[in-house]
Amino acid sequence: MYKGIAVSPGVSIGTAYCIHEVFVDPGRQLLEAQEVPAELARFENARKKSIADVRGLQKKVATQVGQDAAAIFAVHESILQDPALVGKVRGWITEQKMSASAALAKLLEFYRKLLEKSGDDYLQERIADIRDVVERLTSYLSTALNKESKSLSGPVIVVADELLPSQVVMLGNRPVNGIVTQAGSQTSHAAIVARSRGIPAVSGVNGILAHTKTGDTIVVDGREGHVIINPDAEMLAAFRKLEREFVNLRDQLAHNHDQPAITADGHELELLANINGVSDAQAAIAMGASGVGLYRTEYLYMIHPSVPSEEEQLANYRDVIAASPNKCVTIRTLDIGGDKTVPFLGRGHYEANPFMGWRSIRLSFEYPEFFLSQIRAILRAAAPDHTDTGNSRRNVKMLFPMVTTLEELRRLKAMVLRAQRRLEVEGLAFGQVDFGMMLEVPAAAVMIENMLPAVDFVSIGSNDLVQYLMAADRDNPKVSHLCQPLSPAVLRVLHSVVQACNRHGKPVTLCGEMAGLPQALAVLLGMGLRRFSVSPAVVPTVKEVAHHLTIPHATDLLHRALKLKTTKQIQSMLKAQLLAIAPNLGPILMQ
Repeated sequence: MYKGIAVSPGVSIGTAYCIHEVFVDPGRQLLEAQEVPAELARFENARKKSIADVRGLQKKVATQVGQDAAAIFAVHESILQDPALVGKVRGWITEQKMSASAALAKLLEFYRKLLEKSGDDYLQERIADIRDVVERLTSYLSTALNKESKSLSGPVIVVADELLPSQVVMLGNRPVNGIVTQAGSQTSHAAIVARSRGIPAVSGVNGILAHTKTGDTIVVDGREGHVIINPDAEMLAAFRKLEREFVNLRDQLAHNHDQPAITADGHELELLANINGVSDAQAAIAMGASGVGLYRTEYLYMIHPSVPSEEEQLANYRDVIAASPNKCVTIRTLDIGGDKTVPFLGRGHYEANPFMGWRSIRLSFEYPEFFLSQIRAILRAAAPDHTDTGNSRRNVKMLFPMVTTLEELRRLKAMVLRAQRRLEVEGLAFGQVDFGMMLEVPAAAVMIENMLPAVDFVSIGSNDLVQYLMAADRDNPKVSHLCQPLSPAVLRVLHSVVQACNRHGKPVTLCGEMAGLPQALAVLLGMGLRRFSVSPAVVPTVKEVAHHLTIPHATDLLHRALKLKTTKQIQSMLKAQLLAIAPNLGPILMQ
């Protein structure tokens, strides 16, 4: 049994599928001697296709974003043409009988080790570029990567060092019943993905890849943070019982999708969904959400083969609006940076701390024309059309991430006004949208009274707010114990922000993962929050918890929590209180 951080509740049993950053396990990707010539040809074919890709991308990005952003693809082509790099891969295929995919993984590791011995910024940049090239080459070798997973029987448990957004895109709709990662925390990307799919997950399990191999039977207990490899018959039977209880509760809760989101004493809540695309919007309807509180547009860029044009963005936003509950969608502008990158943005220089660096609107300001195309697409998507009849009228809001100062808000408003004027001149229809800020930076929380007059609404991004407030990287297991949404400091900051928004009559939504934690919901209701945006799979759980709480009880729990001095005290008190009023929620309450 291994101990990690409980990040998505429930119990799941399945077959381990160990993945590395490029979805390959070099130690188990060896060839027979007669297969080597064909593998060399496969690698060369993938290289030629990749070269053609980056040349096309360079031209398109130069046109739509600018020459500076396009220069990255010239670097990628030089890597693909580099005799030393290409020679290493070919040598490993020929001499060590490695598959091309395994050789590429080894190449990435080889340069990482070089990086450890050098503090040179130029080399730091090249590692990021080599990784992009390796991922592109790997995409053309994907048939070999999928062979092993397709042969696995039963539900699959993904085991990885960490799960990056780019890897999630590559996983696609592969059936996954659980996730275990060596890195990460309760607000890591792996945790967000797991909760959005409603599957158990444990992060921060140090060394789990060294003790697990693809094909092992693995148990994931996302309530207690336990992972068991190849359990004996007695332990397996015990966890199968827990797994059935979790699945039964999840199925029962799914039936409440038609019930209103209201507290036990009749206070209505607005339950919205966080989505990445049309399929998530459809899931939001199925789960009973009343709208979309956060559409993460960066995933459109991450899965696009090049750069989405304004027309392509417009078509996507219209599709999402049409598929969303009540055509109600809050569209967040591009939030690239940190753990979400695209090759043509955010690679101007190496950053030791990308989460606190050149990202989100800071990056968007650097490419104003590129950013304006997204603003224009959102405005145009908000324009009513023939489908907007009766009660079926679209309600579109525009949300800007990583806002830090009032000056930024004024600059953003000026850009929106500029986009509107251009559309008027061009005779293109557009709709009126509410203007909102995402509150993630502590400086913005401190100055919230000054910033509220400049916005129509506020969305609190608790994931980043927690890590910035606690000065702790949420994906680093060594400090993840600090990234706790129920810490006394976080509760005090959130309480002050919500009070300020309510005083000014500005709608406020909490759209971080904290909103989906049953223990957190109680204190958030006590603060005066009535709007929550969560993963579609979590909507039924939030409804169920709300049905057991009254506002006076929630207010009392908040006051009790604010008097406690440690996170553990707050977590224990709230868990005990919830179990007392809703014992049926036991299988989904984390430690």
